Amino acid sequence: MIYEMRTYTFAPGNVAEFERGFGEAIPHRSKYSPLGAFWKTEFGPLNQAIHVWPYESLQARQDIRGEAMKDDNWPPKHNANLLNQEAEILIPAPFMRDWDGEQELGNVYEMRTYTYKPGSINTVIERWAEAIHHREKYSPLAACWYTELGGLNKWIHVWPYASLEERDRIRAESMKDPNWPAPTREMLVRQETKILSPASFSPIH
Repeated sequence: MIYEMRTYTFAPGNVAEFERGFGEAIPHRSKYSPLGAFWKTEFGPLNQAIHVWPYESLQARQDIRGEAMKDDNWPPKHNANLLNQEAEILIPAPFMRDWDGEQELGNVYEMRTYTYKPGSINTVIERWAEAIHHREKYSPLAACWYTELGGLNKWIHVWPYASLEERDRIRAESMKDPNWPAPTREMLVRQETKILSPASFSPIH
């Protein structure tokens, strides 16, 4: 299983227009393969829409996208001013749960992206695998991937919360746990975070 994460950056005030058009078109696109998630940024880099697509393989992605692009109702029709597009192919961590249909996980999502030194991802996977069950005592993990294509050496983890207040409380509690976070700091190059809200049509919400 692979995941494609597409991040679109718009001129200010344009995300709602893109979200509207995407929501109208997604029933047509879903005939070919299901959407995994659709979020928009609330904190962090603003004016972004993020959509994630699961595929069985790179070949399946290529075949499905080829078929979908023949559909007159796809890609979405909108008048939003799109400034930039990024696409990354992601591999799920061994301990990530499969995305299987709709999941009601939270109203607020935090996407944390860590960039590690080249050659260190296998060690990161091992150390996270040993520590993640300690973190999930406080709240569930929605997704955890590492990049295969696109920006390399990235480790992306997504956490759902009922509210920003719950996020603050749970993070404070988890940081007191002696078994969390996983000991990877010596390999870290960069850390980024985004607070996201799901669209009404997002299967992950």
